[in-house]
Amino acid sequence: MGRRFFCFSANSAGQISEGIAQQVEGIHLKKHKKGRFKMKKSLKMISAALVLSMGLGLTACGNGNKPAEADPKTEQPKTEQTEMVNVGIIQYMEHGSLDQAREGFIDAMAENGFTEGENVTYDFKNAQSDQSNLQTIAQRFVGNNVDLICAIATPAAQTVANSTGDIPIVATAVTDYAEAKLVDSNEKPGHNVTGVSDMVSISDQIDLLLKFKSDAKAVGVIYSSNEVNSELQAAIAKDYITSLGLEYVEATVTNVNDIQQAAQSLLGKIDVLYVPTDNTLASAIPTLVQVTDEASLPIVTGATSMVSDGALATVGIDYYKLGKQTGVMAAKILKGEAEPASMPIETANDTMLVLNKEVADRLGITVPEDIMEGAQIVGGEAQ
Repeated sequence: MGRRFFCFSANSAGQISEGIAQQVEGIHLKKHKKGRFKMKKSLKMISAALVLSMGLGLTACGNGNKPAEADPKTEQPKTEQTEMVNVGIIQYMEHGSLDQAREGFIDAMAENGFTEGENVTYDFKNAQSDQSNLQTIAQRFVGNNVDLICAIATPAAQTVANSTGDIPIVATAVTDYAEAKLVDSNEKPGHNVTGVSDMVSISDQIDLLLKFKSDAKAVGVIYSSNEVNSELQAAIAKDYITSLGLEYVEATVTNVNDIQQAAQSLLGKIDVLYVPTDNTLASAIPTLVQVTDEASLPIVTGATSMVSDGALATVGIDYYKLGKQTGVMAAKILKGEAEPASMPIETANDTMLVLNKEVADRLGITVPEDIMEGAQIVGGEAQ
């Protein structure tokens, strides 16, 4: 039997190699959806190799079996396809700190190559502090097979972590990831969750509180018993307060409707009040200060947004910057530069002293000179 020869044009070879590359890409996407940005480079190399190998084996059609020349009119310019990624953002509730974290996250993503509408789409959902809403949102993200989830606050992170072990999760505004059972350890997460902690020095915050009333004998702490992060901070505060020889008095709430009664239960028992980075309290600071102002109680909080809303002061973090730090981590994951399992939990890069001078004046508190000199002054008198 005589040898058969097949004739291909250069353009046909390119089309065939492109088709093969697309098939390879389809298979690869099913297996490795997370590493899309790395994948493209390897697929291009495969395609190029196919073109080269087929070109070497081509037998020309035409006079004298000479290789056919490519028609420049049929050559297509090479274009870089933009990969669109889908990011789900789940926020536990709406208040200043969490809103700022979300804004910082999106801005950092843009600064690191992910521009909304161009190569990233965001599906933002606010759970309004409702557990059933959290479950519904988590199921939506998993069902839509989003490329990454940004979880804002501990309850949101816990819900999505319980819903998927495959989709990368980057959390923010979570105090202790290990304590919340989100990771094996803060140093080596081990699974699909990583992020940035909003833990700051609680002892520094208590020390600041006592500067406003140096003769205080009893320190009150109010927090939500539904939030793991708040319980942890309250325990740390209790240890430090009692170590100073002061009386520790606490009141807990389960929702915003409990705040007024819980605050009233503290009146006459405490000299100063501490509020940790608690989502329930953060969403209703004006409600709290309406009660505490009656007793001229100074309040130091865990977050700067709470000071803007009517508390006296804090040594806290900027949640916008916290969100930006989280966005940088997310961008690395989407680019295939890192995996959540091996990314240690990060902490806020810096803290800031914030004072609400209007509140100090209203309560008749003389602010120490060193605080006035070093603090960022904000307004935000309670309505």
